[in-house]
Amino acid sequence: MTDDVAARATADFRSAYGEPPAGRWAAPGRANLIGEHTDYNDGFVLPFALPLRTVVAAAPQPGDTWTVRSELTGETITFGAEEVAGPGRVTGWGAYAAGVVWALRAAGHAVPGARLAIASDVPLGAGLSSSAALEAAVLAALVDLGGLDLPAERRPRLARRAENDYVGAPTGIMDQSAVIRCRAGHALFLDCRDESVEQVPFDLDAAGLAVLVVDSRAPHRHADGEYAARRGSCERAAGLLGVAALRDVPADGLADALARLDEDETRRRVRHVVTENQRVLDTVALLRAGRVREIGPLLTASHASMRDDFEITVPEIDTAVEAALAAGALGARMTGGGFGGCVLALVDAERADAVAAAVTAAYAERGFAAPGHVTVLPDPGATRLD
Repeated sequence: MTDDVAARATADFRSAYGEPPAGRWAAPGRANLIGEHTDYNDGFVLPFALPLRTVVAAAPQPGDTWTVRSELTGETITFGAEEVAGPGRVTGWGAYAAGVVWALRAAGHAVPGARLAIASDVPLGAGLSSSAALEAAVLAALVDLGGLDLPAERRPRLARRAENDYVGAPTGIMDQSAVIRCRAGHALFLDCRDESVEQVPFDLDAAGLAVLVVDSRAPHRHADGEYAARRGSCERAAGLLGVAALRDVPADGLADALARLDEDETRRRVRHVVTENQRVLDTVALLRAGRVREIGPLLTASHASMRDDFEITVPEIDTAVEAALAAGALGARMTGGGFGGCVLALVDAERADAVAAAVTAAYAERGFAAPGHVTVLPDPGATRLD
């Protein structure tokens, strides 16, 4: 997939600027294997990189100006030092590129002027971190073009600052960490409190398995407001329980914690976060032991918790999970913030097409728009292609 996207980025660069780029940089979308709505609770997540990529073809240009072309929109925008002097001065898709320049400059780096062309096959609005992929690819290009001293472990926080403070999107650290730091054949075990990471073996190919990613194509219903409501509920609960974050409620202390809360809705929100953190830890333990097939029930339990306790699924998502499991998936769950987005199903590799067909048939029976799907293995994070 990367070769096609890279070729398109190169062709678009030549068309826009009349010469070949100095290089090409790619960053993947990501899926979260397990650990949903645990990130802002200082908890644990386990994402992996997808073979869906955003590619930036780039070359330096004189002065403090940056020209960026988007294959998706066909637009070319130019911004200078004034636009990256403060947040929000570039809007729309260009804000993600401008935000990276702003964050680099704010961190004291001498960012080179550059011309960029962006192509991508990471779907927008599917919960697969298309924005983080764009930020990471632009960041990698500017760091290399300018010879900047910015090792990989420091890049996620800077990319997150671009999205949080320049664009104004309240994401956690998971997306940027995943698209920058993931490795092929591994999932990234991330502690969202101290941002420490462990590369956990997730060799699906060796186990004869694959992950089927189903794009529900469901419109995101009230996602922003509901996300804020869930986050607020978790923060209030942590205050009532006297802990810094719900990550500090141990699984074996959950019953006692729930007994101290008066509202049933709050209890359900807390139960999801505490049990989800434990499911991440249990999944990591199984993967470390090479018992990949055994993580399926944990994925399915995660989905049930998101559906019943956190209440963030929608009928299209639940239909995809139910159909995948009925067709033989070892486990399935929604991935992402909820109210739309994608479903992951752990499947025997030779059964992936059959499971996808079963989901498509279930959608047709319910009168839903046909879903999209792709079968994936864990890919590497951001890299220079040439």
